[in-house]
This record gives sequence, structure tokens and C-alpha cells, in this order.
Amino acid sequence: MAVMESPESVGEAKVTESAENAISDSNYDRNGSLRRRASVAGPAVKESEAVSDASLKGKSADDNEERNQNEIVNAGVGVELVRELNDGMDEKEKEKVGSGEGRGGGVESSPASALKFTYRPSMPAHRRIKESPLSSDAIFRQSHAGLFNLCIVVLVAVNSRLIIENLMKYGWLIRSDFWFSSRSLGDWPLLMCCLSLPVFPLAAFSVEKLMQKKYISEPVVVILHIIISTTAILYPILVILRCDSAVLSGVNLMLAACTVWLKLISYAHTNYDMRALAKSLDKGEVLPNYLNTDFTYDVSFKSLAYFMVAPTLCYQLSYPRTACIRKGWVVRQVIKLIIFTGVMGFIIEQYINPIVQNSQHPLKGNILYAVERVLKLSVPNLYVWLCMFYCFFHLWLNILAELLRFGDREFYKDWWNAKTIDEYWRMWNMPVHKWMVRHIYFPCLRNGIPKGVAILIAFLVSAVFHELCIAVPCHIFKLWAFIGIMFQVPLVILTNYLQAKFKNSMVGNMMFWCFFSIYGQPMCVLLYYHDLMNRKGNST
Repeated sequence: MAVMESPESVGEAKVTESAENAISDSNYDRNGSLRRRASVAGPAVKESEAVSDASLKGKSADDNEERNQNEIVNAGVGVELVRELNDGMDEKEKEKVGSGEGRGGGVESSPASALKFTYRPSMPAHRRIKESPLSSDAIFRQSHAGLFNLCIVVLVAVNSRLIIENLMKYGWLIRSDFWFSSRSLGDWPLLMCCLSLPVFPLAAFSVEKLMQKKYISEPVVVILHIIISTTAILYPILVILRCDSAVLSGVNLMLAACTVWLKLISYAHTNYDMRALAKSLDKGEVLPNYLNTDFTYDVSFKSLAYFMVAPTLCYQLSYPRTACIRKGWVVRQVIKLIIFTGVMGFIIEQYINPIVQNSQHPLKGNILYAVERVLKLSVPNLYVWLCMFYCFFHLWLNILAELLRFGDREFYKDWWNAKTIDEYWRMWNMPVHKWMVRHIYFPCLRNGIPKGVAILIAFLVSAVFHELCIAVPCHIFKLWAFIGIMFQVPLVILTNYLQAKFKNSMVGNMMFWCFFSIYGQPMCVLLYYHDLMNRKGNST
């Protein structure tokens, strides 16, 4: 993918072209004066000449300098020589040149004078301190578009070779039953369980409706919500454990169940807080001026139904909405979703499966061999992970938001630029991050829990649900996912320390890519795969 030229470079190209036209058109007429060919160069040069003529009437030295540059360009010196001259002069010298003064009683500002003194042997070639473009002080002030294009070209070339090599070695490994097989029909209990999950939001709505009509007390509401949300997560777990279903089917059901659980917690917690605020307002408490939100306690089935299908985990009575649905845009995103899902399937079947099947358990075999397998698995695993992120967080959530006219579509931030692990977790998954901040982190702080302990609790909740979404479908409880998430806590401390010590450093970003993507995820894939194979071998 080529990088477009910047406006500055386009402007310089136009000026350079006008200078070349001025030189190439028979140079001089019979009287020795320059022809008016430069006026054909275009409106850009004419405009700059008009501005420079006006600047002679009491303008600053910078305007005079621009006039001199335009005259030099029209005379044929070129943009690069003008840039060389400007880089070589300090501000005082530029002011002198702009005002017509100079060493020895004055310097002519005509094009002939510029040609006369440009690159003479007696003129200094080195006038000020400059850094190399790739030095540490200047590297982040330079454009690296060319290097970026080079990386893309190399990436395409290397991966093309790997695809050809893989096809020559293994052949075509994509099975005809990759998308749907006869075994999928045996997972009907999981499908029925997934279809029955809306019962729990209906139960939560009934509890809130009873509370609104004062039929039950506040403690009873809290207990009922705890029972409903706990059942909503335990019921799918029991169904998966009792059925020998496919791992992918179990993962999908657990993701749906965890989503319902998070939404139920937000629904109950938000309504509880709105009741508390309503009581405070009744007592005469004044809210801050910056809070312009309506905190009226209202139980609406329409609001709950929209919340349960909306791409958010935080409940509120109303959301920002867009004006209309862009049908053509939705179609294009659906096509992209199908294409990238197929790419994920191709990488999994053609690359990841052969590597995993030909590997040993990373904790029970040869260490060097295990490291080699992890590194070999890291590249296709990283591609699948990035495709998964793009498919779910960008394509699917935006498609859902467009169909529901959901306005706030900040489902992720630029997590790839995160300088610390802490920044990554705050930008990677914005729906979960907002839920954690709203329902765990700040409630802990308001109850007097220290900040470090509140962060640890948030990571603990995240680790538990990561373990449930992977261990339950695999029927393996080795806590690999739990340990992997909790291992992020010391990495957060380490990368925060490095960021504080080395200002504006990307050391933390490199550590994130290394420990999280290159070693962490491939290691977990190998661990769960071999434990799953051992479980199936023992069961037979």
C-alpha cells in the first residue's frame, strides 16, 4: 500500500517544475532579459509573486525572504538550492538578506545576484549544527513513509514465499467441512442454551419492575439480581461440561454467556445507583453543574431490549444515535467480514494446525525445540489475532452499531502504539474497559480500596472470565489463561517503570509485542492443545 505524497512535497514539485520551464525556454531574448515564460508556470507562481510584491511595502523579513526565494526559483536555481541557503543562514543573516543588507555594504536581491553567489568556493558549506535523520534526537521528527512502504513490500514478498512453500510441503489442507460438519448437529444442546439466554434479562427486568412499584425491598432486589446473574453464567457452563461438543461451539456459547452476565451486572448496578441518586435529590442534595444527565429512575423494557443487542456493556436509558442506516456501507463491511474470516480459517488450517500437531508439549520436551515451535507459531498466530481484532472490534461491532444506529463507536483506540501494558489494556477493548472502570474500579475507590488493589481486582475478574471462555469449552482446568492474564500485573509495573525512566520510549511497546504476541499467545495455544490431546487420549 503506497503512502500518498504530502501537500508540502506536491507544492515543491510544482515550484520546481515552474523553474525548469523558465530555464528551458530559450533562456534570454535579444536584449539579454529573461523571457516571460515563467508566467506560464501556473497560478501558484503568479500568486507567490503577487504576495512577494506586496511584502516589499513594510512587511517582515520572512516575507522578503519568500520573495527572494521565488525570484531565485524563477531564475532557475531550484527549490533544493534555496533550501540549502536557508538552512545555512541564521535568523540575523536571513533578516539582512531580506532587507537588502549584507556583508560589505549590501547584497543585491536580484536573480543574477543569487546565481552569482550560490555555491561559490568561498561560501561556507557548513553553517549550523544538524543531526542525522536517523539519530535519536531527530528520528521522530522525520517522515518514514518510504521505509513503511519497504516494510509492506518485504512483508508481502516474504509471506508469498511462505504460502508457496507451505502449499508445496503440505498441499491443500482446507477441509470441505471446515465451516459446517455433521458433528455440528450434535451441538444442539449448546444452541438451545444460547437461545434461552434472553430469559435472564427478562427476569432482571421483572425484578426492577417490582422494585419500581414498591412490591419488594432493596435487599431483596440485590439478592435476586445476584441469583439471576450467577445462574446466567453457571447454566451454560454446566451444559458445556455435560456435552462433548466442539471447542468452537463451546467458546461461542461462553462468550455469549459472559456478555449477558456483564450486561446484567451493569443493568442491576446502574438501576441501583439511579435509585440512590433519586433518594439524594429528594433529600435536597445538589448535583455538580457539569452533570447535565437526567438521573430519573425509570424501568423501560424498550431500553433493556435495545441495551441487550447494542454493542456496549454499560447500561443507560438512552444512547447517542445516528440519523440513518447506510445500507451500502453495511454491505461492504459484511463482504470484508466474510473475506477476513476466510483468511483466518485459511491460516488456522494451513499453518497453525500442522505446526501444533508436529510440536511437543512446551513444558515437557526439549527447551530449544519448544522455543523454536513457539517462534514458528508466533507469526501465523499473530496474523489470526490481528484478523480476529479487525473482524470483531472493527467490522462486526460497527455493522451492529450501524444497524442499530448506535452512535458511540469507539470500540478500540490505537492500542498498537501503547507504550505500557497498562495503556494497552485501557485501549484494546473499550466496551470491557468502560465496564471495568464503571462497575469495578471506581466503586472500589469510592469504598476506600487503594488504587493498586482496585487494579488487581479488575485483572482478577478479567483473568477469571478468560479462563472460563477457554478452559470450559476445552474441559481443561489448568489455569493457563488465568496465569497469563495475572502475569500482566508485573508487566504493568515493569513497563510503567521503564516508561518513567526512559521518557518517550517505546521499550514498553516492544515488551508488549514480545511477551504478549510473540511468546504469550503461542505458548497458551500449545499448552491447551497438548492438554486437550492428552485428555482425549486418556478418555479413549
